[in-house]
Amino acid sequence: MQNLLHPIDERPFLTDGGLETTLIFLDGIDLPHFASIAMLRTADGRAHLKRYFERYIAIARDAGAGFILEAATWRAGPDWAEPLGLELAELDALNCDAIALLHELRAEHQGEALPILISGCIGPRGDGYVANRTMLADEAEAYHGHQVAVIAEAGVDLITALTMTNVPEAIGIAKAAQRAGLPVAISFTLETDGRLPTGDALKDAIEAVDAATAGAPAYYMINCAHPSHFEAVLADAGEWVNRIRGLRANASCLSHAELDEAIELDPGDPAELARNYAELKALLPALRVFGGCCGTDDRHVAAIADTCAAHADRR
Repeated sequence: MQNLLHPIDERPFLTDGGLETTLIFLDGIDLPHFASIAMLRTADGRAHLKRYFERYIAIARDAGAGFILEAATWRAGPDWAEPLGLELAELDALNCDAIALLHELRAEHQGEALPILISGCIGPRGDGYVANRTMLADEAEAYHGHQVAVIAEAGVDLITALTMTNVPEAIGIAKAAQRAGLPVAISFTLETDGRLPTGDALKDAIEAVDAATAGAPAYYMINCAHPSHFEAVLADAGEWVNRIRGLRANASCLSHAELDEAIELDPGDPAELARNYAELKALLPALRVFGGCCGTDDRHVAAIADTCAAHADRR
C-alpha cells in the first residue's frame, strides 16, 4: 500500500496551513463547531475553499515541491452530523464533495514538476485538544471506519489522521484504513511537555501503534503543537524518530488550554517558525512533509518552503 506514496520518497511535499483558523480569524467566516466541512454546503463556500488551496499549490510549484491536498473533513465523522444539523447521509455526501473538490484541483494543477496527492482527513471523535473521548481500539475502528469507507469510495491516495490525542483511537483509524486498502499517516498532537494529552510519551505512542497494527501507518506526523513544545523530545531520541515524516506545527507557543480560550489569532512569526522547522529537520532525517496548523497561513508555509523544501535534493 505504501507504494502509492512513492512520490514522497522522491521530493519534499508541502501541505496547507491552519484551514479552520484561517477561515475564522482571517476570512471572517463562521464555522459551526470548527467544522470546515460546512463550507461544502454552498457554492460560495466551495469556491472559497478552492481559492484557499490554490494559494498553497502555487507555493509548492514555486518551491519545486509536491503537494498534499488535505480534505476539509477533519470534523466530519458520524458524531458531528447532529451538531451540524445534518442527517448522516447528508454529512457523507459532503465528505464525498470535499474529495471531489480535491480531484478538480489536481486535474487543473498537477504536472510532472508538481505531483499532487489527495488525502482524506480524519479527526478525533472528541475534542482535538483534550483526550475526552478515549475509546478502545476496536470501538475506534468501528466508529472511524464509517468515514474512512466513505472517503475511500470517493477516491483518495491516503488517509491522514490529524490531531490524535490518544493511542487506542490512532490504532483504530490505522486498522480502518488498512481494511479499506489505503495507506495511512497518523499525526499526534502534543502538549507543552512534548507528551500526548493522555500523558503518553511520543516514542511510546508510535511504538504502541506500530506493535498493534504490524506497522500499518505509512508514516507518523506531529501537528497542533509549537516546535518549542517537542524539540527536546526528539533530541537523541533513537531510531523511532525515523517513523516521523511530516510536521504541521502551530504558529503560537501557547498551550492548548490557552489557545482554546483565545479570542484573537496568534500568528507568531513566519520566519521564526521556518527556522524552527529547519532545526527540527536536523533531528528528523526522514522528514518530507511540511505544512502548518492553528494560526498558520500561506505566509508561514511559504517561509517553511523557502527554508526546508525549495528546490531541495530529490533523492
